[in-house]
Amino acid sequence: MTSTETTEDAPRYVKLRIELIAEITDEGALKAAALKQVAEDEYLDDEERAQSVEAIEVDPSGSLAHFIDPVALLGEVPGVELASATWESAQTEFDPENEEWDEYTVDASAE
Repeated sequence: MTSTETTEDAPRYVKLRIELIAEITDEGALKAAALKQVAEDEYLDDEERAQSVEAIEVDPSGSLAHFIDPVALLGEVPGVELASATWESAQTEFDPENEEWDEYTVDASAE
């Protein structure tokens, strides 16, 4: 069997690497929305909720992470089940004129 062949019963795992740069245009609105979402999240226990609130208070990028939903990204794709997901957010320097930030540049190391 070659690497592109598969049997009906054998799952094939695909690692998707997505990088997004988001500009926070209203830090207060983002923070308030993130705090509201954390307060209403029925799946967080008290310790997780406290850690989430602390992350939101310390860094606006922590606020943005609460709106990332990997299940929503793949939930409607037929024949695909989300096996695992991790993500992080962090502040970064961004210069749209710099070629390093060209969204169409292919990372040769990923091939």
